[in-house]
Amino acid sequence: MEDRALGFIKTNRLKMNNVQMMVTALTHPSYAQELGMIENNQRLEFLGDAVLNLVVAKYLYHRFPQQPEGILTKIRAKVVCERYLARFARALRMGEYLILGRGEENSGGRDRSSILADAFEAVIGALFLDQGLGSTESFIISNMKDDIDSVADGGFYDFKSRLQEIVQGSSRENVSYEILRESGPAHDRTFEAGVFLQSRLLATGEGKTKKEAEQKAAELALKDIPQ
Repeated sequence: MEDRALGFIKTNRLKMNNVQMMVTALTHPSYAQELGMIENNQRLEFLGDAVLNLVVAKYLYHRFPQQPEGILTKIRAKVVCERYLARFARALRMGEYLILGRGEENSGGRDRSSILADAFEAVIGALFLDQGLGSTESFIISNMKDDIDSVADGGFYDFKSRLQEIVQGSSRENVSYEILRESGPAHDRTFEAGVFLQSRLLATGEGKTKKEAEQKAAELALKDIPQ
């Protein structure tokens, strides 16, 4: 079983002083039960879940300094979930190195999202105990940063919706957006968007996509509106 752990460590260029701890992180309860073992990855999963939530919370706290606690909680809950954790595990090829019982092996356990998500958290727990918080944080953010930002941009961190709510709370008018300018080469465009209330320009914003530019314009407009 140590060979599997060493293979996972080498594939993902990880550092581990105690390889046996990684063996435990990759050991599903089904394997432990079949061999009458006590150790499996459930305790490390418990620890890894706590570390993961701490690291993601810290990242969100610094990345989105203007967002209230409720929004940050929603973003964290969205990304620290089975679907995303299983995807991170697949990117690390974790399924190839899992130590499964015969039943799970024969029923497709290596690609089961629940098993992969649990194993991802267990690996985080193992890294934390073996390498400390700093290295574990680097591992988490390097694997999750793009998805965290994408989740935030995709709905929870939505300045356009917030601006529309505030405007409609005081009137029946809708805000509108217009791309005012495009610049740069085709492969690296920059867009400038304006947000309007009736014909009045509230703010402008720039971004690498039209959506990003509109979000920035809405963010700047919100700063001038009492909330």
